[in-house]
Amino acid sequence: MATNRRELTLDVPVEKVWAALRDFRQVHTRVAPGFLTGLEMDKGDRIVTFFNGMVARERLVTLDDAERRLVYTIVEGRAAHYSAAVQIFPDGPAKSRLVWTIDLLPDELGPAVAGMMDHAFPFMKKTLEA
Repeated sequence: MATNRRELTLDVPVEKVWAALRDFRQVHTRVAPGFLTGLEMDKGDRIVTFFNGMVARERLVTLDDAERRLVYTIVEGRAAHYSAAVQIFPDGPAKSRLVWTIDLLPDELGPAVAGMMDHAFPFMKKTLEA
């Protein structure tokens, strides 16, 4: 199983970041506009459109306010297994650290997904620190 893990330090208090990330229906406007260009809800799933035209159906698995952790899975597509977790940690009085981990099969998809994560971070940083 391929595992991609990325961390992002943000100059914003953890509560502000978590408020945006926990809003599963607004990730395209509150977390990564520009990286995500659209979102539709369908029976609880979010169908997101990426900057490159790729579309994914994502299903919420866990929303844990106490741990500031959101887990989602992609339920259709090329991956036989795709599980992502985003968690926010305090990193000082006015900073936070975002940790994003994606586990997926087959392993061959790992580099492409890692590239997408790396591409997303500047969009996320700009939006979450605004």
